[in-house]
Amino acid sequence: MRKIPTLFTRDPENLRKVTRDVHPDCGWVLDGEGEPTRKYDGTCVRLDESGTWWARREVKAGKTAPQGFQAVQQDPATGKTVGWEPAGLSPFAKVFDQAIAGEPDLPAGTYELCGPKVNGNPEGYEGHRLVRHETAEVLADVPRDYDGLMAWLLDHPQYEGLVWHHPDGRMAKLKYRDALASK
Repeated sequence: MRKIPTLFTRDPENLRKVTRDVHPDCGWVLDGEGEPTRKYDGTCVRLDESGTWWARREVKAGKTAPQGFQAVQQDPATGKTVGWEPAGLSPFAKVFDQAIAGEPDLPAGTYELCGPKVNGNPEGYEGHRLVRHETAEVLADVPRDYDGLMAWLLDHPQYEGLVWHHPDGRMAKLKYRDALASK
C-alpha cells in the first residue's frame, strides 16, 4: 500500500499543519470526484491473493528493515520506507491472531486492525477486529472545500478522518488532527 496523500499540502514551517493549498495529486476531490469514507484508527494489514497476511510498517532512515519486509515506497523528505512485514512478525501479531480467529473466509484486500490493544482503541471496540477498507462507511454529507472540511472534521472527533476513493483507484485523506492543528 502506497502512502495516501493528504488532501492539502503540509506547512513547511510546521508539518503538523496543512495549508489551504490542494496537494497536486488531489484536486479531483475538490472537483467533486470520488467517494468520501470514514478513516478508521488502527493499523493497516493486508491479505494477499496467496492467503498471506501482511502488516504495514514504516522503517526510519538508517534503520534495518525487519525480516521478510517488502518495501513499497520511500519518502524522499523523511527517508522513511513504507512497506509490508509478515503479520506474524509485527508488534500486533498477538492481537491480529485474535482478530482473525473465527474469520476463515476473508477476501484478499486491505483491512484496519482495531481494538483494545491498538492505538489506545479510539474506535471503542470490545475485542480486536478487522475493518475492511473496501467496505468503509461512506459519508455523504462531507463538504468539498477547505473551510467546510475543517469545520466538518472538528464536528466529528469520533472519526480519525476521511479517505476519498476515486473510481480509478486514486485516494486522498484528511485527518481530524489536521483540522485540529490548523485551526
